[in-house]
Formats: sequence, structure tokens, C-alpha cells
Amino acid sequence: MRVVIAGAGAVGTFLAEDLSANGHKVMVVDQNPETKSHFAVDTPIEFLHADACEADALQAAQLDTADVVIAATGDDEDNLVISLLAKQEFAVPRVIARVNHPKNNWLFTESWGVDVAVSTPHLLSALVEEAVSVGSVVHLLNFKNGDIRLIEVTLDSKSPAKNTMLMTLALPREAAVVAIVRDGHVITPRTDTRLSDGDEILLLVGNGCEDAVRRLLVAS
Repeated sequence: MRVVIAGAGAVGTFLAEDLSANGHKVMVVDQNPETKSHFAVDTPIEFLHADACEADALQAAQLDTADVVIAATGDDEDNLVISLLAKQEFAVPRVIARVNHPKNNWLFTESWGVDVAVSTPHLLSALVEEAVSVGSVVHLLNFKNGDIRLIEVTLDSKSPAKNTMLMTLALPREAAVVAIVRDGHVITPRTDTRLSDGDEILLLVGNGCEDAVRRLLVAS
């Protein structure tokens, strides 16, 4: 997979090194001429000294051959411009954008070319809720302009789904259980998997079906 990362700050540098170590072809685009010195001398990561907000720079980075673009600069306006250019001018299949200021999160939508927006404050808040919330729905991540969400529900002893097999749970068509965490172990969901109180259930839910999922899993 070819990944182009715009921005070589702490976030961009970490992502580049991690993705490269996992065997992906990575290019970093940054205005700082010292960018390359942040990495090991023998790194296979490619570098382009340019302004990623300019279409010519993204053309030079061959964005039309990229599978994923990550807009990881420290400026939300720049990340939006990069995302829009990547999607509209180069038809990049997947664009991921970093949200620096949580109040700007509403801007990072499909209309700006963003497939997935990553806001560290929102993720931290979700992780805190996930750690302390039992018997409630916790939002972990939004996809496709919020139309698809990853949510987590930890079943309590009063859940209507307790002791129910997934095949009889009657989830909406636009909802799917993707994993169950039980006693510190990840369980791949099967139709005959029986739910127990204390199970942490991860689900992908489409727009409009979260309330139905809530009624099935959370005690009223």
C-alpha cells in the first residue's frame, strides 16, 4: 500500500516510521527542508520538500498512485485543503485527516474530501467513557461524515441481550457486531455466540439505527 503523509511533525513522523516498518511504501511531504534529518539515514521513506496545500506539490508526490493520504499537519485549515485536493483532484481512495482543534471537528466531512477525521481530544474522551461506562453506548469513531460509527457497549446484568445468542438478537440490517471483548480476550462474533454481562461489544452502526441497537443491548 502506498501512503502519502502531509506534515512531518511528531504525529506525521511517527506514522511514517510505523507504516514503513509494517511494509508500506511511504512518502512524507513537508515544507521543512530538515524533515529528512528526523529519520534514520537508511530509511526507505521517500521525502518531498514542498507545500502540500499546492496542487503542483501533490502532483509531484504522485497522489494519483496513492492508496491513502494522511493530512497530519498542525493546522486544521491546511489539513482540510490537502484533503479536498487529494479527493477531488487526485481521487485518492482513502483520506484521513488530523483534527487539531476539537471545535473544528464538524468541518472534517466528505464535502471536504475527508473519509476519516481523527480528533485526539474526542478519542481521549471516548476512551475515558469506554473505561467507566457500563450499560451505555460509547461513541469511539465516525466514518463517512458520521453516517457510520464505531460504538462500544458493555453489557450490565440487566441488559435485555444477556444470555442471548447473536443469531436471535435481531440487530438492524445496518448494524454489525465486529468484536466482543470478554475477560481480556477478543472473541470473533459467530451466530451461536452467547452474550454475557460484562461483555464489551464493538459494533459498526449505520445512520438511523443506533436507537434500535441501544434498545436491544441497554437496559431501559
